[in-house]
Amino acid sequence: MTTEPETIDARGLKCPLPVLKMEKRLASLPPGAALVVLATDPMAKVDIPLYCRQHGHDCTVSSEADLLRFAIVRG
Repeated sequence: MTTEPETIDARGLKCPLPVLKMEKRLASLPPGAALVVLATDPMAKVDIPLYCRQHGHDCTVSSEADLLRFAIVRG
């Protein structure tokens, strides 16, 4: 059984808000759970992957126009 990953819509929010929302949600997810974060703040492209590396989560970044999409798997 595969479920769609939960999505956090942080479009329009300035850092550190996307990271804080992601951090709060990841804390309540079990290891191996997937989470998608959508953001438009260019600093999120640096801050979210950095946070994930520091906390042992996998993070894949993709972008389309000004929308950043972070696919995260909790470590």
